[in-house]
Formats: sequence, C-alpha cells, structure tokens
Amino acid sequence: MDINDLKNVLYEQDGDIVTVTVNRPDHLNAISRRVYFELDEAFRHAEEDPSVKVIVVAGSGEHFGAGHDLGTEEMRSELDEFPRDMSPEGRIRTMDRGVYFRLHDRWRNLAKPTIAMIQGYCIMGSWMLASCCDIAVASEDAKFADRSVRWGVVSHEYVTQFFDLGIKKAKEYLWTGDFLTAQEAEDLGMVNRVVPRDQLREATMWLARRIALNDTAALHLSKMQINQAWDVMGLTAAVRTSSNMWLINATDRGAGREDNPNRVSWSKTQNQRFEDYDREHTRPW
Repeated sequence: MDINDLKNVLYEQDGDIVTVTVNRPDHLNAISRRVYFELDEAFRHAEEDPSVKVIVVAGSGEHFGAGHDLGTEEMRSELDEFPRDMSPEGRIRTMDRGVYFRLHDRWRNLAKPTIAMIQGYCIMGSWMLASCCDIAVASEDAKFADRSVRWGVVSHEYVTQFFDLGIKKAKEYLWTGDFLTAQEAEDLGMVNRVVPRDQLREATMWLARRIALNDTAALHLSKMQINQAWDVMGLTAAVRTSSNMWLINATDRGAGREDNPNRVSWSKTQNQRFEDYDREHTRPW
C-alpha cells in the first residue's frame, strides 16, 4: 500500500522525524480495524526508511484518542474489507496473531525510538497505542482511563498498566475506571514530561530532534537492550498471560457484544452508577 493512500492515518516527514497521526477527529480518533492496518503500514514504512530516525505518534484535533471504535457507521462499512471473526477460534486469532498482542508487541519493538504526543483523552485502545511507545509527552489536559471492568468485561487486550503505574495504582484505576491526570501519570513514571497544550508539539519535536542526534544503529541497539531486559523482567509474558483474560471474558455480553451497533450508548449506561455514586458521596481526596 502506498503510504500516501492511507485514509485515516497521516504520515508526515520533517527531516529525520516522522509523525504518524490517527486522523479521525470527528470520532475522537477512535481506532477501527482499518486504523490498525494503516498504523501498521505507516510504522513499517518508517522503520524501513533509512532516512527516519524517530517516530512521533499523535492524534489529530482535541484528543489523542478515545479508544476502540465501538460502532460508528464508518467502522461498520469497513467490515467487508476488515472482517471480524466472532467465533471462539476467531477471537483466539485476534488476540494471538491479530491486532491485540502481536501487533502491539511489534510496535513496542520497532527498530526506531517512538514518542507518543498525547493531548485530551487517551482511553483504552488509544492508551494501548501510547503504551507501545518508548517515551510519552503529554499536555496538561491529557487524561487516561480504562473502563472495561466498569463495563463488566476484562478487555485489557494489551495489559501494561501494572508496569506503567505499579500494581496497587493499576488496580485502583482499572477497578474504578477513573481518569488518571497527566500530572499523576508523570508522577507515576508513565509519562516523561507534561507541558501546556500550546507547547505540546514544540516540546515533543524538540525531544525527538535531540534523540535523533544519535547514531541510528546505537539507538536501535540501545532500544533492543532495554526492551530485552524488560522482557527478562517479565513484561511480554505478563502481558500475554493477562491478555488471555480477554479470551475468557469475551463471551456474549448482551448489549455489549462487539457486533452490536449500539455499543457506544451501551457503554455510557455502564458509567451511570459511578456518576450517581460521585454525586451522592464526596471524594475524600
């Protein structure tokens, strides 16, 4: 596929820096199967291009991304080209060799440094995309959330939260579905830097260009060294094992089924009891 023919992903090169942008601002950059395919094409192209040293990953408009596309008309129109096999075997392939484990693990191990440039919402599937990146720079208004437990499903498909946040904080934010602020994310080590929104691009590009001053081979070997050490510490095995809970829990969830066109409305109803609780009880912190 020609890199210029991508529909929902922008590929822009400035010197030795490439910015790969999910470009669906009208849908808060929700990630459909087409977006996954196009992201993979963009990353593959940047990785193979010897003129590229650093890859910046972004979302257009007000938000980095609102997670998986839960049922827009555009997403449903893509199903012939990007079908979803909802059978048990199809779900196993999706987790093992498809968009969840293997795709995200490949992105984590791209031969070149990646920097997530995060503003606004960074939710669920979009958080997964950001978690694959080596470094994260966030605007002050960035906020992160995973609400799958709220929705009655354990759909943490690429589970890095316990490494990003630490075990106890991961439990808190996964079990409440509350937003994690950019400053909290920086304090916990999940985000490298937090800057004002109007300085986000400038700050991210400053860091990308500074990293690009290094030799390409040295960057690649250093990334391999760090990621392989992380694997020895258990990251890949832990993510893969934990992600299998999605397979166990990916059964008929009524209105929440992936083939239900009203999943957006359904997901909002699952938040209501938490909103009611917050209205009736003052937070102690």
